[in-house]
Amino acid sequence: MKKKILQQKSVNILTRKSSGASTKDILAKLISRSHKTQKNSDITAIRTQVEQTPVAQLTEIFNCDICEFKTSRKRNILAHYKAHVAKQVFCCNNCNYKCTKKKYMIYHMKIHTGEKPFSCNVCEYKCIQKSTLQIHMKIHTGEKPFACNICKYKCIRKGDLQSHMKIHTGEKPFPCNICEYKSSRKSYLQTHMKLHTGEKPFSCNICGYKSIRKGDLQYHMKTHTGEKPYSCRICEFRCIRKSSLNNHMKIHTKEKSFS
Repeated sequence: MKKKILQQKSVNILTRKSSGASTKDILAKLISRSHKTQKNSDITAIRTQVEQTPVAQLTEIFNCDICEFKTSRKRNILAHYKAHVAKQVFCCNNCNYKCTKKKYMIYHMKIHTGEKPFSCNVCEYKCIQKSTLQIHMKIHTGEKPFACNICKYKCIRKGDLQSHMKIHTGEKPFPCNICEYKSSRKSYLQTHMKLHTGEKPFSCNICGYKSIRKGDLQYHMKTHTGEKPYSCRICEFRCIRKSSLNNHMKIHTKEKSFS
């Protein structure tokens, strides 16, 4: 009976329109009330009500009222909310990282210790998680299970395909607050911000070269080693970057991309 009453109250709160409160404020009240009770039956009732609420009503309210957490996915806010209620938040002592599962914290701590227990048997790549190594191995096998249904793009990770699709939709949800730059990925924006701060965290131990991206430093190091892994199958041309080889091949195909 108590569970039904709580569910009915939840329905009344979520569907009330006459008070003028936004859906964000409504969900905040619901979460705040559940934080005070902290009972499993209450949590289950509220979780069920939120899950059954149409997505259209929740698109603007994926913000935690207890902390600064924000998300665009309903399942993420539910997991985050449950962590608050159950008080199962694990905090890193070295940085601001927080998570809801102990295993995630164990993986995270290896970033600080430098531990990389999983290594590739083809190249020198090492990583923290076994799943990351499995993704890396697809580079050697050439497997690209995720394909774009608009163009011929294929990739190893599902997240890469999701970012690629924004090229077709034109969506760039991450804007720079200094200039007009916008990007489809948060990581691209973080790299871009270093242009404004002048930060160049990757430096060559042979010369004075510094770069914003780790990949740029890796390419630079090949100038010292003389390594040129990309070669033309028609002539003797060799180069450091795959993009340079692609441009070179246009000489043979007579392709002129720019008019």
